Amino acid sequence: MAKGSSSNVNSLKNGVIALLVPLPSILFYLCFLSNCGGGGCSSGLWKWCYHHPLLLVNALFFLNVNLLFWLISLVQSSHWMIDLYWTLIPVVLVHYFASHPLAEYNELRSWVVVALTWIWSTRLSHNYLRREGWQLGAREDWRFTDMRQQYGRNWWWVSFFAVYLSQQVFLMGVCVPLYVVHSVKEELKLWDLVAIFMCVSGIGMAYFADTQLHEFVSRNRKLKMSGKAMVPNLEEGLWRYCRHPNYFGEQLWWWGVGILGWGLGVGWSPVGSLLNTMCLAYVTKLVEARMVKQHYRAEAYRQYQKTTSVWIPWFRKSLYKQKNM
Repeated sequence: MAKGSSSNVNSLKNGVIALLVPLPSILFYLCFLSNCGGGGCSSGLWKWCYHHPLLLVNALFFLNVNLLFWLISLVQSSHWMIDLYWTLIPVVLVHYFASHPLAEYNELRSWVVVALTWIWSTRLSHNYLRREGWQLGAREDWRFTDMRQQYGRNWWWVSFFAVYLSQQVFLMGVCVPLYVVHSVKEELKLWDLVAIFMCVSGIGMAYFADTQLHEFVSRNRKLKMSGKAMVPNLEEGLWRYCRHPNYFGEQLWWWGVGILGWGLGVGWSPVGSLLNTMCLAYVTKLVEARMVKQHYRAEAYRQYQKTTSVWIPWFRKSLYKQKNM
């Protein structure tokens, strides 16, 4: 079988797995709604699910994502699926929070938040698939590959905590404001407009930054195939004003979501956004360390670091001024 055909078969197989894997949680939740949709729950299990929406969704996440995804990763020797579902789980969560029998919310705010979450997810999913050449499961995140080498024989159990349990903390943390939006019934406020502006700006910035990066990588790939020297660094478009505009856009999105909950009187709502920023700070450090290890771009990237802001877009510094300070 040709290599391309084999890749397509594997991608199709992984697509089927990705479609089937959330079914246990979906079917369980549909059974719960059929028993408690009207507010009356007879059995102890359904009554517990009715009165504890956050505990229920965390239990489903632990069993269906942490445990089941982890077991599949052991069989496949790859943790590719968690990256795909990072883009999908917030959509599932926002619909869960909106449909739970205890949900109480302003319909216009809910509609806007659901729509924005779908737009965010579509953008990030498109970028993930485009980056992977529209193949599912062709590779796992390079950070997981590095950790696999670092932990060696212990990686099989360490991965449960490092890849999956940690993802639950981050994903549930950043999505708590989506729960707040669907548990407080108040009219729209000024803070809603501020949050929506931040969310839309973040989605737009991340989209354009990732598109510019994709085009740069594609051009370099063609140069390499033709035997020509690759361009060492992307310093055009949004990347001229900061080194990680895609990360900054993603942070704008999540801080906007956090402000939605904060504006409804739940002051700790942005805690997940703060955790996400701290995580991205660490990821930024890893990415930049990886850049300077690539010989063809190391010097150019060091110069880029000296002249260009890390996250927040700003005017570039002059190397001439730095040398004469």
